[in-house]
Amino acid sequence: MRVFIVDDEPLALDWLRSCLARLTGVEVVGEAADGDAALAAIAAAAPDVVLLDIQMPGRSGVEVARVLAGSARPEVVFVTAFSHWAAEAFELDAADYLLKPVRPDRLEEAMSRARRRLSGPSNCAAPAASFESGFWIRQREGLVRVQTADIRRIEADKDYALIHTHLRTHILRTTMRELEAKLDPREIVRVHRSAFVRLSAVARVERGRRSMMRLHTEDGAVVDVGASYTRKVAAALGLPNVDMDDE
Repeated sequence: MRVFIVDDEPLALDWLRSCLARLTGVEVVGEAADGDAALAAIAAAAPDVVLLDIQMPGRSGVEVARVLAGSARPEVVFVTAFSHWAAEAFELDAADYLLKPVRPDRLEEAMSRARRRLSGPSNCAAPAASFESGFWIRQREGLVRVQTADIRRIEADKDYALIHTHLRTHILRTTMRELEAKLDPREIVRVHRSAFVRLSAVARVERGRRSMMRLHTEDGAVVDVGASYTRKVAAALGLPNVDMDDE
């Protein structure tokens, strides 16, 4: 997968380049330090994915993404120090939105999602009928239906929920409590006061002292399990009956 990096901070460029170098099947094909230079360089390099800072000299990352918009545009992953751009980023159908300092596991997750989007839509089975089968989510052009079966994990962001699917992240104005009543706990379990995870997406469980548990998902995300949720999550995953406080 060919990746182009756009960021006006040399240290940020170095960090992203070093993290990408550890990922299999990823090749950095170019870099730019401002939005205007990026557009010409991206056209020449023809990358599959662009890691795009938002606040830069010249055109902002959002403006660059708007110019790139179209059926042949590369997948865009925004990288920024500011969370308030998230809603606009996902309205532009970004593959992901990473906050600085970028964690390697989140970057890996973003690259996995971009790869899936480049490969085409996913096919998932329908969820249980007694719970919500999907959610209507507002976007710039109107409303889009997100199927519950496509949700891999959810995280809280103030008054909103970031709903992560295989292909993109959506923003829904709701609370974790409201979602808990609408999601089948046999499929998507609440693991923290601010997070849900699809059980089938968990690839590895990290366990430690004082009831600490972390879930590593199939696409590289790492989700902390709240102390009060560990036993429920362990049971839902069918983990061996081990007293975690003794580990």
